Amino acid sequence: MSKDKTGDKSARDTHYANLRRAHRDGRRERGEIPTPRQDKRGKPSADWKPPALAPDQVLLYGLHTVRAALDNPERRIIRLSVTQNAAARLDLGDSAALPFPVETVTPQELDRILGPDAIHQGVMLETRPLPHRKLEALRDCPLILVLDQVTDPHNVGAIMRSAVAFDAGALITTMRHSPTESGVLAKSASGALELIPYIQISNLADTIDELHALGFMTIGLDSEGPQPLEGTFAGDKIALVLGSEGKGLRQKTRQTVKALARLDMPGAIKSLNVSNAAAIAMYAARHHLKG
Repeated sequence: MSKDKTGDKSARDTHYANLRRAHRDGRRERGEIPTPRQDKRGKPSADWKPPALAPDQVLLYGLHTVRAALDNPERRIIRLSVTQNAAARLDLGDSAALPFPVETVTPQELDRILGPDAIHQGVMLETRPLPHRKLEALRDCPLILVLDQVTDPHNVGAIMRSAVAFDAGALITTMRHSPTESGVLAKSASGALELIPYIQISNLADTIDELHALGFMTIGLDSEGPQPLEGTFAGDKIALVLGSEGKGLRQKTRQTVKALARLDMPGAIKSLNVSNAAAIAMYAARHHLKG
C-alpha cells in the first residue's frame, strides 16, 4: 500500500515559500531591492499620505541614519520601530534594557508610515529635533558652509556628508526655502546629520555680517565670479557660500559676501551640481588652511 505524500509536499512547499519570503524581506530591508508598490499597476498608492508631524517630531529611517542617531547623546529619542532582521544588524542587545520603547514591526508596516519609496531598511526612529546651535559657537571653526536657499533635501544631505568629511564646523541654511530636519535629509546625509551642527537662520545677509564679526572670510561661489576660487582665500577662517541650482546666489547675498569666486573647469560643461561644487570648494579651502 503506497503512502500519500501530499501533506508532506504541501508542508515542504510552505517551508520553502517562507524561506524565500524571509530572504526577500531581508534584501528589501537592506535596500537591495525596492519595496513593491501597493497596487498591481506598479504606481504609487494613491491613498498614501505622509503622516502629519508635530513641529517637535522627526521620523528618521535607514540603518546608518538610525545607528548614528542612537549614538548621538544630544538626540532625544521617543520610540524605535524595527524589524527582527534590522534589530540584529543594529546590534541592539536586550531591547528591554534600552531607555526608550522598542516596537517590533514588519517592513510593510513601515511602508505604510514612510511611503513606498522610502528605503527604510527595516528601521524607523521617532525623535525630537536636535538642539539649536548659535553662531557664537562657531568662533573657533576654521571652515563652515553656508547655503542660500538650496531647497532639495537630497542635495543638502549630500552636502552635509561632504562637510563632515572635510571637517567643516557647521552647515548654515535659511529657515525659508530650505529643508528642515527630516528623514529624507538624514537618509541622504547617511549619518552626517548627527555629526555637524545644522543651523537655520532667518536672515542670511545679517548672518554673513555676523560671520565677518567673528573673523570669517566669506566667499560666494558664482559661475561668473571675477576670479578663481583659489585666488580669493585669505586668513585662517573661511565661510563658503553656495546658492541654489539654477538661480545661484541671491543679489543681496552677492553684495554681502567679501568675495565672489568661480570654479574654473576646463571641460565642455561649466557648471556642477551644488553638492559636487561644495565638495570641490571645501577641498580647496582645506588646502589653503593647511598651508
